[in-house]
Amino acid sequence: MQTFTELKNRGVEDVCTLVCDGLKGLPEAIGQAWPAAVVQTCIVHLLRASFAYVGRQDWAAIANALKPVYTAPTEAAALERFYEFAEVWGAKYPAIVRLWENLWTEFTPFLAFDAEIRRVICSTNAIESVNARIRRAVRARGHFPNEQAALKCVYLAVLALDPTGDGQKRWITLWKAALNAFVRVSQLRILDVWPVGGT
Repeated sequence: MQTFTELKNRGVEDVCTLVCDGLKGLPEAIGQAWPAAVVQTCIVHLLRASFAYVGRQDWAAIANALKPVYTAPTEAAALERFYEFAEVWGAKYPAIVRLWENLWTEFTPFLAFDAEIRRVICSTNAIESVNARIRRAVRARGHFPNEQAALKCVYLAVLALDPTGDGQKRWITLWKAALNAFVRVSQLRILDVWPVGGT
């Protein structure tokens, strides 16, 4: 809550979607700071948490059984697939069923998006990786004479993620489908607010 309050004071007026990794109290804190924000759990973290309860011999089977849940086109379809999963695996792994039931309200916002957008927001891994690289670089230097020196260190750490620049071309290609999907969604929302031919 303290971090969110600080961000608000520094000018973050609104948050549309927050993808979180299961940190307790985070959904409640974001709800107090930005009530309109949609809180969604990180799908990759949810799957990892599920596999914590699974014997190695069943990993592939559980992965195949859960995939139809998080790739379902709608929330109703996801719920059907989840019931099927619970029917087959619930007796052997009740902890997984309970985990998904407890996080269902934070999982379902993900299902409202197009498949292209889902690929972009399904995980917090990319930002966690960048943050880890920045932390490592800052820790190695230990002390900075001024703020500009610290910013330069962060800049160089981010630059080191893609030293040749080839990755940037690849990222742009991967983002094209998602960018088009975001435009489609925003156009639909504009039409909801200002219907064509309306006043």
